[in-house]
Amino acid sequence: MSNTLPTVQLGTDGPLVGVQGLGCMGMSEFYGPTDTTEALATLDAALEAGVTLFDTADIYGSGANEELVGPFVRANRDRVVLATKFAIERDPQDPTRRGIRNEPEYIRAAVDRSLQRLGIDVIDVYYMHRRDPKVPLADSVGAMGELVKAGKVRHLGLSEVTGAELREAHAVHPIAALQSEWSIFSRDVERSAVGAAAELGVAFVPYSPLGRGFLTGSLPAAGELAADDYRRNMPRFNGDAAAANAELIAPIQRIAAERGVTAAQVALAWVAQRAEVHGLTVVPIPGTRKRTRLAENVASTELRLTAEELAALEPIAAQVTGNRYPDMAFTSVGRE
Repeated sequence: MSNTLPTVQLGTDGPLVGVQGLGCMGMSEFYGPTDTTEALATLDAALEAGVTLFDTADIYGSGANEELVGPFVRANRDRVVLATKFAIERDPQDPTRRGIRNEPEYIRAAVDRSLQRLGIDVIDVYYMHRRDPKVPLADSVGAMGELVKAGKVRHLGLSEVTGAELREAHAVHPIAALQSEWSIFSRDVERSAVGAAAELGVAFVPYSPLGRGFLTGSLPAAGELAADDYRRNMPRFNGDAAAANAELIAPIQRIAAERGVTAAQVALAWVAQRAEVHGLTVVPIPGTRKRTRLAENVASTELRLTAEELAALEPIAAQVTGNRYPDMAFTSVGRE
């Protein structure tokens, strides 16, 4: 693979990036054991393939993921657009518990910790990972804007916010990217966030575009996942819900078979074509730890689904059983 991906811009004045990015979370946590050597080789292969947006967060591995990708970022600093996030705080006594922190003083401390772990001077895109409605959005985004003025951050992003929240934030400081879950299985964002992003010129960065592996059609049952696999806790992956959802991917697999591609490539092509449907920039960040999967994902950028194929996939999201998370208060859905 060589630099073949076309590029798009994040926001109206943000960086140019390849049309597909790479989510690095699974290299450190959540999806079972990782081969670190292969994960690092995957980073290099991604860059060689034209992937330039690399996505991490301070919560992934409790900082370990930023430390893992740091040397790669430093070695390729002029080619890599590095995105990381703040706002989710873990309970050391109970790793499954999450808190959300949006206070300005927390943000100022969090960015310094991320810069130190990454070993770089400036973060290209700094996201608020989750929104705490108890903290005024203007205060949080104002503090993020101060980081831009201080030279610690180049561009700002938000994750899991509503359209109204995106507009409010953008009025305080330009937002380059909105990162939220968007896939054939998960279309909550189309209620308000996608339209607002299109209106404001904010790029959309879909996370979990493969439904955390469900849309690949090759995911084992929840009981067969590794003991530390986070998906064991997710409603869509358990019991009757998992069985019902597995039947929904039949149209994806049919299209894949007819086109001589994989189900994952069909799912990624669907997300990518949302750009045309909704009139905005879309840069999916499928996560992988393997070079073979990376090559498969990148190749999806050359696949265009027909109107008939898109129509066959249209009804799926409304039929999915189970929520995206065990606690949907952790998302923007309850604030719509």
